Amino acid sequence: MALGLLWLGLALLGALQTQAQDSTPNPIPAPPLLRVPLQSDFQNEKFQGKWYVLGLAGNGFNKEKHSQLKMYTATYVLNEDNSYNVTSTVVWDQSCDHWTKIFIPNLHLGQFNLSNIERYTGTQNYTTRVVTTNYNQFAILYFKKVFNNQEYIKVTLYGRNKDLPSVLKEIFISFAKSLGLTEDHIIFPIPIDECVDK
Repeated sequence: MALGLLWLGLALLGALQTQAQDSTPNPIPAPPLLRVPLQSDFQNEKFQGKWYVLGLAGNGFNKEKHSQLKMYTATYVLNEDNSYNVTSTVVWDQSCDHWTKIFIPNLHLGQFNLSNIERYTGTQNYTTRVVTTNYNQFAILYFKKVFNNQEYIKVTLYGRNKDLPSVLKEIFISFAKSLGLTEDHIIFPIPIDECVDK
């Protein structure tokens, strides 16, 4: 079962990567990590729990191609070593699928690297930073992945609920654009109840 989910996760990653390569032959370059804001005094315990993915932006996304993307969740479970088990729950082919990644702490509080990176063929580096959060309502995260010598960036808007005030969505859009992304790179997944409310 676990091996099957791993293969499913890798297949999904490969499919998304293929789409990204098709839609962005020359992706917008990733800024240096030190130029990406980082939540001050990040508090691991408060960040854990379930988050709805309400917005996505990145140099591998295309609004037209990804317009039917459905909302999914990411659940963060804090481990004793301050790493997180992050379980994504998505609707895939009429069923609920789950896969888990482990993010281990990096040099700065609120910055993490993907653990066991050798399991993800072609992935050379995968880093995430918590840009900003108030822990009980929203969070904006920045992801940078180096895949087959190509840099991909993603910005994610998380919500503890399925809807956020429009001002938070505007902040998310402004941040994405500050990285050089455009409206064509920004999508808001379709709200759903199936799978994500379990």
